Amino acid sequence: MKQLNNCLVSTIALTVAGLTASHAQAETKTLYVGMNGGNYERTFTQDVFPEFEKANDVKIVVVPGTSADILAKATAAKDNPQMHVMFLDDGVMVRAIGTGLCQKLRPSPVLDDITPGARLKDDMAVGIDMGMTGLAYNKQMFDQNGWSAPTSWMDLADPKFKGKVVFQSASVSTFGLHAFLMFNRIQGGDENNVEPGFEKFADTVGKNVLEYISSSAKISEMVQTGDAAIFPLTPTAVNNLKEKGIPVEYAQPKEGSVVLTVSECVIANNSEPELSQKLAQYLLSAEAQAKALDKGNIVPSNVKTHAGTAGGEEKLTAFQTYMSNARVVDWDAINKNRPEWNNRWNRKIER
Repeated sequence: MKQLNNCLVSTIALTVAGLTASHAQAETKTLYVGMNGGNYERTFTQDVFPEFEKANDVKIVVVPGTSADILAKATAAKDNPQMHVMFLDDGVMVRAIGTGLCQKLRPSPVLDDITPGARLKDDMAVGIDMGMTGLAYNKQMFDQNGWSAPTSWMDLADPKFKGKVVFQSASVSTFGLHAFLMFNRIQGGDENNVEPGFEKFADTVGKNVLEYISSSAKISEMVQTGDAAIFPLTPTAVNNLKEKGIPVEYAQPKEGSVVLTVSECVIANNSEPELSQKLAQYLLSAEAQAKALDKGNIVPSNVKTHAGTAGGEEKLTAFQTYMSNARVVDWDAINKNRPEWNNRWNRKIER
């Protein structure tokens, strides 16, 4: 009888344990975050998200894609959001905010630690990666030819680089758009007047362009094959290529680089508003951003962030130096005219 009772107790205990485990498993929620793949997806999945997942019993799944891809998915599911948080380039994020896709981040002390320029539209979105588009160059090719490092956006038009300039398509790439807009400013235009840029680009920079590319991913191959000498790129992208052994360096143009912020927003009317807001706040913390900096060369927007390595701190110091003459573009004017510009670019420049 005693043995039977012990068996019953054991059975009940196992059943309760099983039910408890099943209940715990059922309670584990999933958050879907839209962001770029590659370095972004790897860094956040492996090094940034795990701490939040463990502390909040949640699984975070990345929905990879370009900013345009993520915006399209969020727009298509606006009435029944499938994602909870999304990372977008600043210009695309301004469009997302304008169409009502974002929910304002709730007030939090961490927002006081964010670089002011990274807080968009009254905290409808906030930057988590402070970048900039400047110039990058093939150091091996420059050394072999005795060329000095580039110092100006107009170096893209230097005759010695004929057939060696790689330029991202301004109709699909933020890097290419930034470079074109800086060329346009040098010619006397601004975001409300791109006539100078369109009138002069083809006969200056355009003469040197080997290929217009839709994605900067192709640059790695073109540097290694000796096809690319100079091209628009960010310090973060340059550091990532260098870590893979690609002989590239970043150069800050004297006219200034262009600020490129990757921002996060909580998607409006999503199924987990509380948890989504909590994740957004965590990603703005100095602790989370230090992980992203150390593991993925992702430059923090939280001014209290410190790198965990001497190399990381050196990169952060260099970035802060570059920021001293970085320029901000007018995204409201850009988004208003972008479709017309895209058509004109494709028709006149990449014809």
